[in-house]
Parts: sequence; structure tokens; C-alpha cells
Amino acid sequence: MQIRRVVVTGIGTINPLGNNVPDFFKSLDEGKSGASPITRFDCTLFKTQFACQVPDFDIRNFGFTTKDANKTDRYTQLALVAAREAVADSAMDLETVNKDRIGVVVSSGVGGLESILREAEDYNPAEGPRYSPFLIPKIITDIAAGQISIQYGFRGPNFALTAACSTSAVSIAIGTQLIQTGRADAMVVGGSEAPIWDAGVGGFNSMRALSTRNDDPAAASRPFDKGRDGFVMAEGAGVLILEDYEHAVARGAKIYAEVAGCGLTGDAYHLTSPDPSGAGAMMAMRLALEEAGLKPADVDHINTHGTSTHHGDIAEVNAIKAVFGSDASKPAINSTKSMTGHLLGAAGAVEAIACIHSMLDGIVPPTINFTEEDPEIDYSLNFVFNKAVRREVNVAMSNSFGFGGHNATLILKKI
Repeated sequence: MQIRRVVVTGIGTINPLGNNVPDFFKSLDEGKSGASPITRFDCTLFKTQFACQVPDFDIRNFGFTTKDANKTDRYTQLALVAAREAVADSAMDLETVNKDRIGVVVSSGVGGLESILREAEDYNPAEGPRYSPFLIPKIITDIAAGQISIQYGFRGPNFALTAACSTSAVSIAIGTQLIQTGRADAMVVGGSEAPIWDAGVGGFNSMRALSTRNDDPAAASRPFDKGRDGFVMAEGAGVLILEDYEHAVARGAKIYAEVAGCGLTGDAYHLTSPDPSGAGAMMAMRLALEEAGLKPADVDHINTHGTSTHHGDIAEVNAIKAVFGSDASKPAINSTKSMTGHLLGAAGAVEAIACIHSMLDGIVPPTINFTEEDPEIDYSLNFVFNKAVRREVNVAMSNSFGFGGHNATLILKKI
């Protein structure tokens, strides 16, 4: 079987730093934090009282109807907005393209969390079950993919998958494989998440995973800094249009980058903690490089998983050092989660889009909020702290690691 090349021909996002790709890129370059006090529910009694929210979001402001709003959870609404931008950006002729050959893998880590919690809160046993007929379609994690498929009539492979915080990176990898093996000509891929509700914040608080820096939310996400005390929860969506290279060239599409390599592994170690040896992360990076036919020295930029948790940041740095060896100080290393917060299942797709920005515009956004070195982290690596740097990026690596030991590494390359 001839393995086909896969390229990115469209991108779309809505996240705490912007309602579209240009605004997102601008905020990244400015080192803007998306963190602010939570407004979506009363969090007075919660240990964490802030998050990275999409401000004033209403799907009806993006060309969708009230009926669309009533039938969908917030996570699906965010996915529909990002997909609309990505499809439009691809300039695909929806009247003539073969929709049987276009699929959708847009996924979520937790799905319609808010919808199920709202319905549970409204349930009164004395009155009997009175649930919305839209409840199940609103909460399932595959419905964003289904809604996007319906919106555009895409009849190719259509599903979602869940791999915790690696969800959308794995979705990109699987979409890539479907095109590589000839099962589709194009795929709409990515992820969406809307976890900022009481049980979402409360659950992560109970795990001691979230920052509690309530006095200064904008400075709370601080990957690789000694003072980091957990991640900042975020919401949003990222969607990419992947396409067979020959198919894209034949229709004169603009090409952002090639998805050159994908590495997927499991830690087989712990429910929530990363393997301190970094073995799974190392293997994911090595597999992605091998598939891309590249050496560590070829990588110009790494957008790390970099969540701002104590053990996670250390394990990832050690894994990078082990994989890159004497070339470990070459790639410019950042964590855009310092600005966006942690988008959970949507993180990998949004960060892949950030990598495309670095390749397209020759700029590596900073890891903000860095003030103090941690003796457990090797700062001889080429970290980009607090201020963006100009740099030619021909090859970018993006890491995503999730609860359950799910590891995903993507390598994007200029054509």
C-alpha cells in the first residue's frame, strides 16, 4: 500500500485567547493570559475560583440559531464554531467536492458535562423523571463530530475518541492515518471541551490538580517555574482540515504544513501521574520522529504538554533530554498552556494550531509567568520564557499527555 502524504489546509479555533485564529495568534505573541475569575457558576466555596473561559460566548453570535443553541451542549457549540472557521479557511468547494470521501474525527475528553449536571440538579424524584429529549445527544462525546458531519454533509469516517488530555492530538493522528491509507481524501479533526462547571472544577480540586492562586489568576499557570502549583482549567475548541497532498494540490489549496509524524504510546503506570522515567513520552517522540524520517537535530520547536504541575513538567523535560541528547538545547521550547490554560481534550489541536503559527510567521510564543528556577529542571534547554522570540521554524513537535497514561506526539513540517 502506498502511504499518502497528509497536509493541513484549514484551521479554526475559539479559546480563551481569541474567537478566531488571527486573534488567537495575536494574543499568543503578546504573551496574554486568558485566566480570570470564574463567572459561569458560583464558586465562592471552591478552592479554585478562576479559569480560562471563552468570554461572553453565545453561539448565536456566530451565525447559528436559537434552535441550534437549545439542542447542543456548550462543548459542541464551541466545536461547531471552530469547524466553521476551519472549513471556510480551507476554501474547499462544498458544491463539487466528494463528501463521501471527507470524514470527521472531532472529539472531547468529557463531553457535555454541564448539560448532564444541569439535568441532574433539576431532577425531583417526587415528580418522576422529566428529562430533555436532547439530553443524551447533548452529552455524548461523539456528538460534536456528528453535528459537524450533518452541518456539511460529510459522509466519510465519522466518530470520536477519548484519550483524556491527549484526545485531540490522537484525533489528528487517527485522521492522518485514515488519509494515509486511502480511506478518506480529507478529514475534519480536532477537539472541544467545556469543563468549567462545578463538578469539573470540584473534581480536579479534589485531586489537587488545579492551581489555587486565586489572588492572581493571570499568573497562575506557570509551567517549568518553581512556584507552579497546578494547571488552570480552560475551555475551547481547535479544528484542522487534513487533506491528501495530491488532492490539495489538484484543487489549488493553500497548505500550512505536512503532518509528518505521529507517535502514540501508553505509560501503563498510573491513573493520573506520569511515569517519572518518562518512558512513554520518550517512545511517543521517537516514534513520531521515525515516522517523519527526521532526526532530533531537525526539530526547531517543541510545544510541550507543559501543564504547570510539579511532576508532569519534570518528567517531560527529562524525556526531551533523553530523546534529543546532545541536540536538546536546539529546539525552542514553550508551553502555550501558560496563556490558554489547559484545554483538556481540546489542548492538542489548539497547540498544533499554535505550532502552525510558529511555522507560518516565524515566531515562537512565550511561556509566561516564569520567575524562579526549579532545581529539578535543566534550564540548559532552549526555553522561551516571558517574551516571544523570532525564529525560523521548519519542523515543530507538539506533545500531549493524558490521565490514564495516554501519550501523543505530532510532528508538523513545512512543505
